[in-house]
Formats: sequence, C-alpha cells, structure tokens
Amino acid sequence: MGSNEDEHISTDHLSDKAKYDFILVQRAVKSSDQQAFAELMERYRDSIFFMLLKMINNRDDADDLTIEAFGKAFNRLHQYTPNYAFSTWLFKIATNNCIDFIRKKKKNVLSIDNRFENEDGDSLMIELRSGNRNPEEEAIRDQKIIMMRAIVKKLKPRYQELIELRYFKEFSYDEISKELNLPLGTVKAQLFRARESLYSLLKNAKDRI
Repeated sequence: MGSNEDEHISTDHLSDKAKYDFILVQRAVKSSDQQAFAELMERYRDSIFFMLLKMINNRDDADDLTIEAFGKAFNRLHQYTPNYAFSTWLFKIATNNCIDFIRKKKKNVLSIDNRFENEDGDSLMIELRSGNRNPEEEAIRDQKIIMMRAIVKKLKPRYQELIELRYFKEFSYDEISKELNLPLGTVKAQLFRARESLYSLLKNAKDRI
C-alpha cells in the first residue's frame, strides 16, 4: 500500500467497525505496530475460534487453526484492500484453512502446522503420519521425521519441549499444561511463539525437505 494508492482508497462503503479495522491494518502494515496486531487479534479471536469449533468440533484443533488463521492473515496483511471488511477477509482465510485441515484429516494425514507458505506463495508440507504406507513411503516418512527433529533441535529448549509434546507425542493443551506445570494460557502463548520460530526454520530448510 503506497501513499499514492492510499490517497485514492475509499472506505465510505464500510461500517464504522470495518473502518476502524482498516486503520489498525494500516498501522500494522506501515509501522509494524504490535499493538495494532494485538488489537486485531483481540477483536476477532473469539468469533474465529467459535466458527472453527462449529466446523470441526474439537477445541484443541480449533485453537491451533485460530492461531494459524491469524498467522496467515498477518503474513498477508499488505495484500488486504478495503473493497470489503477486514473481518470478511479474515473469516475467508480461516474457513479455507479449516477446509484444508478437514480434507487432510479425511485422508488420515497429519502434518506439523499443516502447510507453511512463504511470501511468494511456495508451500511446504511435512507429513508425519498416514495410513497404509508401503516400505518406500515408510522410509521417506522416517527421513522427514529425522529432518524435523534436527530442525526442532535448533529451537530454544522450552520450544523444543513444547513442539515435542504437542506434535510428536500429540498431547492436548491441557495435558501439556499438567506435564509442564504451567497455566494453560502460558502454554498456548509459548506454543504460538514456538510455532513461529519453527515456521522460520522450516522456510529456510524448504529446499532440503
């Protein structure tokens, strides 16, 4: 969004709420305003979560997918234009991501963080579990797990522990909270940061996986 473009952007068709969202988006994009990011998440986190919960009927998965939706939206925030409300754009990202998740589950394939995309739209999916593998597929899976563990070891020790429990041992958030004797909110916040760190490492390792 350059300044020349901004001069011609009209928000007259938007509601007052959507106009305020657009102001937050501009602050986030132009100034990397962390408070603006936080406020956008606060305004829509619950509604996104409950929408996703209705789609998949699993609170842990809905939590994960809510975080993913905001992560994807924030990575693409510079692409948003106020032709329609930010909430409409955000809900579309969340819905599409959830549909992808459901399709993968139907195939009995679980991937860590599902799909990772970089700014160019290249995607990286690391599948760690699938049914009825032949020996060659089993060998490929084992190689991916070895590669994943090598990448995870580059994270901070606490992040390693969280990723190990959540994705390799498949603990629920509640189980992780009890295992590490941490408040549930702390687990979710730290796991979010762990996933962000892992995301960065995975993008760098894209050509090797």
